[in-house]
Amino acid sequence: MKKTVTRVCLVAALGVSVSACFGDNQNQTPEVETTVHAEQPINLLTTKVPFANRFAQDVVWAVNLGGQAYSASYGLEFEQGAAVSSLPIGEVDSILGSQDSGLYQTYFEGEFEISRVLPNGTYDVTFLFAEPEETAVGDRVFDVYVNGKVELEGIDIRGMRDGKVKSALDKTVQKIAVNNGRLDIKLAALKGKPVISGLIIRRYQNDSQQWQMVWNDEFDYIGQPDPSKWSYNEWPARKVNDEDQVYTSREKNVRVENGKLIIEAHKEQYDNGEYTSGRIHTLGTADLLYGRIDVRAKLPAGRGTWSAIWMLPSDPYKYSITCKPNEDWQGSQTCDAWPNSGEIDLMEHVGFDMHNVHGTVHNKAYYWINWEQRKGAINARNVDEEFHVYSVEWSPEHITVLMDGTPYFTYINEHTGWRAWPFDHPYHLILNLAIGGMWGRAGGPIDDSIFPVQMEIDYVRFFTQS
Repeated sequence: MKKTVTRVCLVAALGVSVSACFGDNQNQTPEVETTVHAEQPINLLTTKVPFANRFAQDVVWAVNLGGQAYSASYGLEFEQGAAVSSLPIGEVDSILGSQDSGLYQTYFEGEFEISRVLPNGTYDVTFLFAEPEETAVGDRVFDVYVNGKVELEGIDIRGMRDGKVKSALDKTVQKIAVNNGRLDIKLAALKGKPVISGLIIRRYQNDSQQWQMVWNDEFDYIGQPDPSKWSYNEWPARKVNDEDQVYTSREKNVRVENGKLIIEAHKEQYDNGEYTSGRIHTLGTADLLYGRIDVRAKLPAGRGTWSAIWMLPSDPYKYSITCKPNEDWQGSQTCDAWPNSGEIDLMEHVGFDMHNVHGTVHNKAYYWINWEQRKGAINARNVDEEFHVYSVEWSPEHITVLMDGTPYFTYINEHTGWRAWPFDHPYHLILNLAIGGMWGRAGGPIDDSIFPVQMEIDYVRFFTQS
């Protein structure tokens, strides 16, 4: 039986603020003039009630290793950590890639070990790293043990931070069982000396906040995705990110069967491309301004896959400066709709790095061009064999990305203007499976033996605060 949902609908002109009608902070004046482009229907789903940042909740210990007590931007108090180890303490003058650079400016160097007394239960642990020196990729590599088991394997901070030094890297492991009243952590060198800057230990808890589902697709039908909910992008290869696939609307590439949405990539000659796949979105049918999205998915494996669950602005020209009217902005070298108007990534995964799932925000102030991209990663095992729930919680003050209820990345509104916070207008959801591209091929050439390869979606659910 199909579920019924409540929708709030309006029509807006792209380039005109929709969110201003829903309680925008009138003290924050946009720094650019926007231009009205084409009419675009918006199905607005919005939360007007403020809600807490899950990233700062249920924390039992947060420590700034090697450094002084620190108050994080997201409301978490870190203890001073100079005395928790006898290892040498190092210092860095500045760190990029974090809103809390002070947490990464001190570190312990060496085979760090710590044991923390905790009540028995289940915990998530977030590790804070930054490569402090001009160490070559591959010259500082280590494993992270938690309760005697390798939870993070082959950590190469610089390699995992896009080849950058003095740039923050956060890694989370989830659902660690404590049965004997202690949590033991050890960093074991594989090459060079490990470094670590901080720890957050959080009790794993189910969400206690009150959410109301306002839009969903349970995929309890057969055939093409419901056209009242989903639209296709039909694109040639190389349009964005140097991706190798052609996106089509064929059921071969995008279909619903056995209660799941299937996005399937094939190795085939098609429309001047070598591969085909699918990309669908909710623009005009579900455009969210603050709230929560859950997507339960099983991800593809194999070198060359690049799967994503993410959000783009429903008005891409909101903060653009250089775009012409109605310009095709995606993949454009002249239109700055991206990154100006923002992007929110609930989940990105590349097949050459199977055990990491990434959450990221992009904006003009902080993105990869200026070494300031804000992102986090969670250790994710068996993502190609099991379904997991990938989520985002978005309020006027913060964006937090979660996997199976574990928050592993948060980004805070600095109240400095649109360049750092373009996240004040509606966004829509995108589901796609890219092949190759700049990131998909970063681990080597596409493995043609993996095809056909699928991303499966069990459900998509949008929530607002009740």
